[in-house]
Amino acid sequence: MKYLFRFTYLQALSCIFPVIIFAALAVSKLVDIPGLPRYDFILLICLAAQVFMLVSKLETIDELKVICLFHAIGLGLELFKVHMGSWAYPEEAYSKVFGVPLYSGFMYASVASFICQAWRRLDLRMYNWPKPVFAVSISVLIYMNFFTHHFSYDIRWLLKVLLVMIFLKTIVTFRLHDRVFKLPMILSFLLVGFFIWLAENIVTFFGAWQYPNQQAAWSLVHIGKISSWFLLVIISIIIVAQLKRVKSGMAESSAGEKAMFPWVAVFSKHGVVEGQKK
Repeated sequence: MKYLFRFTYLQALSCIFPVIIFAALAVSKLVDIPGLPRYDFILLICLAAQVFMLVSKLETIDELKVICLFHAIGLGLELFKVHMGSWAYPEEAYSKVFGVPLYSGFMYASVASFICQAWRRLDLRMYNWPKPVFAVSISVLIYMNFFTHHFSYDIRWLLKVLLVMIFLKTIVTFRLHDRVFKLPMILSFLLVGFFIWLAENIVTFFGAWQYPNQQAAWSLVHIGKISSWFLLVIISIIIVAQLKRVKSGMAESSAGEKAMFPWVAVFSKHGVVEGQKK
Protein backbone atom coordinates (compact mmCIF):
# COMPACT_ATOMS: atom_id res chain seq x y z
CA MET A 1 0.00 0.00 0.00
CA LYS A 2 2.86 2.39 0.77
CA TYR A 3 4.11 1.96 -2.79
CA LEU A 4 0.71 2.86 -4.20
CA PHE A 5 0.55 6.00 -2.06
CA ARG A 6 4.08 6.94 -3.06
CA PHE A 7 3.32 6.39 -6.75
CA THR A 8 0.13 8.44 -6.53
CA TYR A 9 1.91 11.26 -4.70
CA LEU A 10 4.74 11.47 -7.23
CA GLN A 11 2.33 11.30 -10.15
CA ALA A 12 0.28 14.11 -8.60
CA LEU A 13 3.39 16.29 -8.27
CA SER A 14 4.26 15.54 -11.89
CA CYS A 15 0.76 16.65 -13.00
CA ILE A 16 0.82 20.15 -11.50
CA PHE A 17 1.03 21.93 -14.84
CA PRO A 18 -1.81 19.91 -16.47
CA VAL A 19 -3.97 20.37 -13.35
CA ILE A 20 -3.51 24.15 -13.51
CA ILE A 21 -4.66 24.09 -17.14
CA PHE A 22 -7.70 21.97 -16.23
CA ALA A 23 -8.55 24.41 -13.46
CA ALA A 24 -8.26 27.36 -15.84
CA LEU A 25 -10.58 25.63 -18.31
CA ALA A 26 -13.12 24.89 -15.59
CA VAL A 27 -13.08 28.38 -14.08
CA SER A 28 -13.27 30.10 -17.46
CA LYS A 29 -16.23 27.88 -18.36
CA LEU A 30 -18.16 29.09 -15.33
CA VAL A 31 -17.01 32.71 -15.00
CA ASP A 32 -17.04 35.42 -17.66
CA ILE A 33 -14.46 38.21 -17.42
CA PRO A 34 -15.70 41.38 -19.13
CA GLY A 35 -13.40 42.50 -21.92
CA LEU A 36 -11.22 39.39 -21.73
CA PRO A 37 -12.06 36.53 -24.09
CA ARG A 38 -11.92 33.09 -22.53
CA TYR A 39 -9.05 31.76 -24.66
CA ASP A 40 -6.95 34.80 -23.78
CA PHE A 41 -7.66 34.26 -20.07
CA ILE A 42 -6.49 30.64 -20.37
CA LEU A 43 -3.32 31.80 -22.14
CA LEU A 44 -2.55 34.24 -19.31
CA ILE A 45 -3.05 31.47 -16.76
CA CYS A 46 -0.76 29.15 -18.73
CA LEU A 47 1.96 31.81 -18.89
CA ALA A 48 1.60 32.53 -15.16
CA ALA A 49 1.74 28.80 -14.42
CA GLN A 50 4.91 28.46 -16.43
CA VAL A 51 6.53 31.31 -14.50
CA PHE A 52 5.36 29.76 -11.22
CA MET A 53 6.82 26.37 -12.12
CA LEU A 54 10.16 27.98 -12.88
CA VAL A 55 10.35 30.39 -9.92
CA SER A 56 9.27 27.70 -7.45
CA LYS A 57 11.94 25.37 -8.88
CA LEU A 58 9.35 22.75 -9.66
CA GLU A 59 10.79 22.99 -13.15
CA THR A 60 14.36 23.57 -14.28
CA ILE A 61 15.59 25.83 -17.07
CA ASP A 62 16.49 22.78 -19.16
CA GLU A 63 13.00 21.34 -18.65
CA LEU A 64 11.57 24.68 -19.75
CA LYS A 65 13.59 24.39 -22.97
CA VAL A 66 12.12 21.01 -23.85
CA ILE A 67 8.62 22.18 -22.91
CA CYS A 68 8.97 25.19 -25.23
CA LEU A 69 10.13 22.90 -28.02
CA PHE A 70 7.14 20.64 -27.51
CA HIS A 71 4.90 23.72 -27.40
CA ALA A 72 6.18 24.72 -30.85
CA ILE A 73 5.76 21.21 -32.27
CA GLY A 74 2.24 20.98 -30.88
CA LEU A 75 1.27 24.42 -32.13
CA GLY A 76 2.48 23.52 -35.62
CA LEU A 77 0.32 20.40 -35.54
CA GLU A 78 -2.65 22.42 -34.26
CA LEU A 79 -2.39 24.96 -37.09
CA PHE A 80 -2.45 22.20 -39.68
CA LYS A 81 -5.20 20.12 -38.07
CA VAL A 82 -7.54 23.09 -37.57
CA HIS A 83 -6.93 24.12 -41.17
CA MET A 84 -7.89 20.60 -42.29
CA GLY A 85 -11.06 20.65 -40.16
CA SER A 86 -10.02 17.88 -37.73
CA TRP A 87 -11.19 20.03 -34.81
CA ALA A 88 -11.93 23.68 -34.11
CA TYR A 89 -11.74 26.48 -31.54
CA PRO A 90 -15.12 28.18 -32.00
CA GLU A 91 -14.72 31.07 -29.54
CA GLU A 92 -13.22 34.45 -30.40
CA ALA A 93 -9.90 35.61 -28.93
CA TYR A 94 -7.19 38.19 -29.50
CA SER A 95 -4.55 35.47 -29.27
CA LYS A 96 -5.89 33.31 -32.11
CA VAL A 97 -3.58 32.78 -35.08
CA PHE A 98 -5.18 31.24 -38.18
CA GLY A 99 -8.02 29.97 -36.03
CA VAL A 100 -5.78 28.50 -33.32
CA PRO A 101 -5.47 30.13 -29.88
CA LEU A 102 -1.89 30.27 -28.65
CA TYR A 103 -2.79 28.54 -25.40
CA SER A 104 -3.30 25.30 -27.35
CA GLY A 105 0.45 24.74 -27.51
CA PHE A 106 0.46 24.54 -23.72
CA MET A 107 -1.77 21.48 -23.91
CA TYR A 108 1.10 19.65 -25.60
CA ALA A 109 3.66 21.34 -23.38
CA SER A 110 1.82 20.02 -20.33
CA VAL A 111 2.40 16.47 -21.61
CA ALA A 112 6.12 17.20 -21.92
CA SER A 113 6.08 18.75 -18.44
CA PHE A 114 4.50 15.60 -17.01
CA ILE A 115 7.06 13.34 -18.69
CA CYS A 116 9.98 15.48 -17.52
CA GLN A 117 8.70 15.60 -13.96
CA ALA A 118 7.82 11.90 -13.79
CA TRP A 119 11.18 10.93 -15.32
CA ARG A 120 13.02 12.83 -12.59
CA ARG A 121 10.80 11.96 -9.63
CA LEU A 122 10.39 8.27 -10.42
CA ASP A 123 14.01 7.79 -11.50
CA LEU A 124 13.00 6.28 -14.82
CA ARG A 125 15.52 3.99 -16.52
CA MET A 126 15.21 2.08 -19.77
CA TYR A 127 16.82 -1.18 -20.78
CA ASN A 128 17.44 -2.69 -24.22
CA TRP A 129 16.79 0.64 -25.91
CA PRO A 130 16.77 0.14 -29.72
CA LYS A 131 19.37 1.54 -32.06
CA PRO A 132 19.04 5.32 -32.42
CA VAL A 133 18.42 5.05 -36.14
CA PHE A 134 15.26 3.03 -35.47
CA ALA A 135 13.96 5.19 -32.59
CA VAL A 136 14.56 8.47 -34.43
CA SER A 137 13.21 7.19 -37.75
CA ILE A 138 9.96 5.88 -36.27
CA SER A 139 9.45 9.21 -34.50
CA VAL A 140 9.88 11.16 -37.73
CA LEU A 141 7.49 8.83 -39.54
CA ILE A 142 4.88 9.18 -36.78
CA TYR A 143 4.98 12.97 -36.84
CA MET A 144 4.89 13.07 -40.65
CA ASN A 145 1.89 10.73 -40.76
CA PHE A 146 -0.16 13.17 -38.67
CA PHE A 147 0.13 15.50 -41.69
CA THR A 148 0.40 13.22 -44.72
CA HIS A 149 -2.57 10.95 -43.97
CA HIS A 150 -4.83 13.80 -45.08
CA PHE A 151 -3.41 13.49 -48.60
CA SER A 152 -2.32 9.86 -48.89
CA TYR A 153 -2.58 6.56 -47.02
CA ASP A 154 -2.80 6.53 -43.25
CA ILE A 155 0.02 4.22 -42.15
CA ARG A 156 -0.62 4.35 -38.40
CA TRP A 157 -1.25 0.59 -38.22
CA LEU A 158 2.05 -0.07 -39.96
CA LEU A 159 3.71 2.34 -37.53
CA LYS A 160 2.21 0.44 -34.59
CA VAL A 161 3.59 -2.84 -35.92
CA LEU A 162 7.00 -1.22 -36.35
CA LEU A 163 6.82 0.20 -32.81
CA VAL A 164 6.13 -3.24 -31.38
CA MET A 165 9.04 -4.70 -33.34
CA ILE A 166 11.44 -1.92 -32.35
CA PHE A 167 10.52 -1.70 -28.65
CA LEU A 168 9.53 -5.33 -28.05
CA LYS A 169 12.46 -6.01 -25.70
CA THR A 170 12.66 -2.54 -24.17
CA ILE A 171 11.85 -2.30 -20.47
CA VAL A 172 11.30 0.82 -18.36
CA THR A 173 11.88 0.77 -14.61
CA PHE A 174 10.84 3.22 -11.89
CA ARG A 175 11.77 3.45 -8.23
CA LEU A 176 9.41 3.77 -5.26
CA HIS A 177 11.19 3.98 -1.91
CA ASP A 178 13.65 1.07 -1.90
CA ARG A 179 11.91 -1.00 -4.57
CA VAL A 180 12.29 -0.96 -8.35
CA PHE A 181 9.34 -1.83 -10.59
CA LYS A 182 9.55 -2.65 -14.28
CA LEU A 183 7.15 -2.38 -17.20
CA PRO A 184 7.35 -3.22 -20.92
CA MET A 185 8.00 -0.01 -22.84
CA ILE A 186 5.13 -0.63 -25.27
CA LEU A 187 2.70 -1.02 -22.37
CA SER A 188 3.95 2.22 -20.80
CA PHE A 189 3.36 4.04 -24.13
CA LEU A 190 -0.18 2.66 -24.22
CA LEU A 191 -0.92 3.58 -20.60
CA VAL A 192 0.30 7.16 -21.08
CA GLY A 193 -1.77 7.41 -24.27
CA PHE A 194 -4.85 6.14 -22.42
CA PHE A 195 -4.53 8.66 -19.59
CA ILE A 196 -3.97 11.50 -22.07
CA TRP A 197 -7.17 10.38 -23.81
CA LEU A 198 -9.00 10.61 -20.48
CA ALA A 199 -7.58 14.10 -20.01
CA GLU A 200 -8.69 14.97 -23.54
CA ASN A 201 -12.26 14.08 -22.63
CA ILE A 202 -12.05 16.41 -19.65
CA VAL A 203 -10.64 19.36 -21.59
CA THR A 204 -13.11 18.99 -24.48
CA PHE A 205 -15.92 18.90 -21.92
CA PHE A 206 -14.66 22.26 -20.67
CA GLY A 207 -14.44 23.54 -24.25
CA ALA A 208 -10.67 23.57 -24.73
CA TRP A 209 -11.35 22.59 -28.34
CA GLN A 210 -14.18 20.93 -30.23
CA TYR A 211 -14.34 17.90 -32.52
CA PRO A 212 -16.90 17.94 -35.34
CA ASN A 213 -19.14 15.43 -33.50
CA GLN A 214 -19.15 17.69 -30.42
CA GLN A 215 -20.61 20.78 -32.10
CA ALA A 216 -24.23 20.13 -31.07
CA ALA A 217 -23.43 18.67 -27.66
CA TRP A 218 -20.41 17.23 -25.90
CA SER A 219 -19.78 13.53 -26.46
CA LEU A 220 -16.99 11.14 -25.57
CA VAL A 221 -13.84 11.54 -27.65
CA HIS A 222 -13.56 8.59 -30.02
CA ILE A 223 -11.62 5.78 -28.40
CA GLY A 224 -9.48 5.57 -31.52
CA LYS A 225 -7.78 8.77 -30.37
CA ILE A 226 -5.88 6.64 -27.84
CA SER A 227 -3.83 5.29 -30.72
CA SER A 228 -2.93 8.83 -31.83
CA TRP A 229 -1.68 9.71 -28.36
CA PHE A 230 0.06 6.33 -28.16
CA LEU A 231 2.00 7.22 -31.30
CA LEU A 232 2.73 10.73 -30.07
CA VAL A 233 4.26 9.50 -26.80
CA ILE A 234 7.37 8.14 -28.52
CA ILE A 235 8.09 11.62 -29.90
CA SER A 236 7.76 13.01 -26.37
CA ILE A 237 10.24 10.46 -25.04
CA ILE A 238 12.86 11.46 -27.60
CA ILE A 239 12.38 15.15 -26.82
CA VAL A 240 12.88 14.44 -23.12
CA ALA A 241 15.94 12.37 -24.02
CA GLN A 242 17.38 15.47 -25.67
CA LEU A 243 16.74 17.35 -22.44
CA LYS A 244 18.69 14.70 -20.56
CA ARG A 245 21.61 15.16 -22.93
CA VAL A 246 21.59 18.92 -22.36
CA LYS A 247 21.49 18.48 -18.59
CA SER A 248 24.07 15.76 -18.23
CA GLY A 249 26.41 16.27 -21.15
CA MET A 250 27.72 13.78 -23.61
CA ALA A 251 28.47 10.27 -22.42
CA GLU A 252 31.18 8.05 -23.77
CA SER A 253 30.08 6.94 -27.18
CA SER A 254 31.50 6.28 -30.58
CA ALA A 255 32.29 9.39 -32.60
CA GLY A 256 29.86 8.42 -35.33
CA GLU A 257 26.99 7.82 -32.89
CA LYS A 258 27.62 11.17 -31.20
CA ALA A 259 27.53 13.00 -34.51
CA MET A 260 24.34 11.35 -35.76
CA PHE A 261 22.33 10.74 -32.60
CA PRO A 262 23.83 12.72 -29.69
CA TRP A 263 20.65 12.55 -27.60
CA VAL A 264 21.06 8.83 -26.90
CA ALA A 265 24.46 9.22 -25.23
CA VAL A 266 22.97 10.51 -22.01
CA PHE A 267 21.16 7.23 -21.52
CA SER A 268 24.32 5.18 -21.29
CA LYS A 269 26.01 7.74 -19.05
CA HIS A 270 23.39 7.58 -16.31
CA GLY A 271 22.06 4.09 -16.90
CA VAL A 272 18.80 5.54 -18.11
CA VAL A 273 19.05 3.06 -20.95
CA GLU A 274 21.01 -0.10 -20.33
CA GLY A 275 21.93 -2.83 -22.73
CA GLN A 276 21.42 -0.77 -25.86
CA LYS A 277 21.18 -2.96 -28.94
CA LYS A 278 24.30 -3.03 -31.03
